[in-house]
Amino acid sequence: MKLPKEPIVVVHRSEGSGTTAGFTTYLSAVSPEWKTKVGAGGSVSWPVGLGGKGNEGVTGQLKQSPGAVGYVELAYAQQNNLPVAKIKNQAGNYVTPSTASTTAAINAFSAQLAQDPRTPIVNAPASAPDAYPISTLTFLIIPKDGPGKDKRQALKSFAQYIATDGQAAAVELNYAPLPDSVKQYDQQQLNLLTADGQPLS
Repeated sequence: MKLPKEPIVVVHRSEGSGTTAGFTTYLSAVSPEWKTKVGAGGSVSWPVGLGGKGNEGVTGQLKQSPGAVGYVELAYAQQNNLPVAKIKNQAGNYVTPSTASTTAAINAFSAQLAQDPRTPIVNAPASAPDAYPISTLTFLIIPKDGPGKDKRQALKSFAQYIATDGQAAAVELNYAPLPDSVKQYDQQQLNLLTADGQPLS
């Protein structure tokens, strides 16, 4: 392929984000130099590039900067018709980001996720040939206790819906459905929620 003679513009998030945490965790997993010099986290000191606020800001920078490369949530890439990169996984396959390739990454870590859903799902092992290597989970952070029983009960019910019946809408929204082991873990954690120190139903 003949590539154009123009500089590559690197675009990254200007503020801390889970997307940055996932991307830099992957880079740290595959590059000892990146791990040593930059590291992983929601906010890192980027050695080069332009910052954009949120997925929207990064998308805007990518669209207006010829030769730009960056990272955004899959939904933003698809909604804005951005080209995406096939990334070589540990099985040696070049995989396109999709809900199916993210599900493959989730399934590759299902045993670890059943113990701790914060386990990163980047750079899945070679036993997951269809996994996209830069996959991440989205988290809903809920305080264990809080005031107002009705309000807390509604919050618990909403979170239960997301982790169960609501998973049916995940693919339509460009998200991968959770495996049963993670759903079960989520339910166990939701059962620990209280209101003013009292258990919820």
